[in-house]
Amino acid sequence: MPRKINNIFYDKLNFINMFRAYERASAGKRKRRDVIAYSIDLETNLMNIVNSIKNNKYKIGEYHEFIVYEPKERIIKSLPFKDRIVHQWYVEEFIIPYIVPKFIKDTYACIRNRGTHKALYTTQRYMKIMKRKYQNYYILKCDIRKYFYSIDKHILYKIICKYFKDKALLDFTQKLIFDSEEIIGIPIGNYTSQYFANIYLNELDHFVKETLRIKYYVRYMDDFVILTKDREEAKEIFLKISNFLNEFLSLELNKKSKYYPSALGVDFCGYKIFETHVLLRKRSKKDIRKKIKRWNKMKHLNKSVQLSWNSWLAHSSHANSYRLQQKYRSYINFDVENL
Repeated sequence: MPRKINNIFYDKLNFINMFRAYERASAGKRKRRDVIAYSIDLETNLMNIVNSIKNNKYKIGEYHEFIVYEPKERIIKSLPFKDRIVHQWYVEEFIIPYIVPKFIKDTYACIRNRGTHKALYTTQRYMKIMKRKYQNYYILKCDIRKYFYSIDKHILYKIICKYFKDKALLDFTQKLIFDSEEIIGIPIGNYTSQYFANIYLNELDHFVKETLRIKYYVRYMDDFVILTKDREEAKEIFLKISNFLNEFLSLELNKKSKYYPSALGVDFCGYKIFETHVLLRKRSKKDIRKKIKRWNKMKHLNKSVQLSWNSWLAHSSHANSYRLQQKYRSYINFDVENL
């Protein structure tokens, strides 16, 4: 077991680091009322955070809950701006430098210089290798049932304890993890939750790579793909992963998890991936058609429409979609490039 990190908490707890956390938390949000109000007496407010943590008097604020319906219905929990600064500080000073480097190279969510498009290209590259090796191979495509809502906080805390022995840091970590009475589930919306969720499934990553010795494995948060030589191997791996998740992480695979012949391609990270080409998912095409229909009915257009269109163009450009882009552009009744 690698040496645990110790005696770093109070070295990182200072005004400069907290100010940097404020800058990250407020980026692109400086016009919001809560950010403006907090920034009026910024120096005092940041020093209050530092001192409250140092004196063990920091208390997490109350959550504001709301529901989003895209891509599916989810409950989002949002903390006051003060707590979002603290989360930025905690992740940047402790999680990113000390735990993220322990992740495997083929996990792609919430890690700088990775992301969905690199996951896409790695998956397709692995598929091409398997095609050359076996011609016909099998794909095991899985995700976790209600992932964020199923994470056991006690297990999460024990995992983080494998990396640190700094008592002050672990006490503060405990405060962040056990921020409510619920023991099962972490809130979608917290900056820390993205990293806690990644740390949790890093246990699966190392099981897959080091115990099962699987070479062609790619994970994006709770969505992962494994390429196997045949159906029997896929079935065996599926059962071993299902048992590991249940026994060590108290998680279950989604019922949609399955293994199937490679000729069907794989639906992953917003694309339908084949060895020879990449297509957009049906949902992406459906969403942009709905947006265009709504835009065409709007009396007053603004830059947000242009940004949304450009975002879809960027996303679709990673697929073989030139004709599709031109087709949807023709549906737009205004000059989207010059709003």
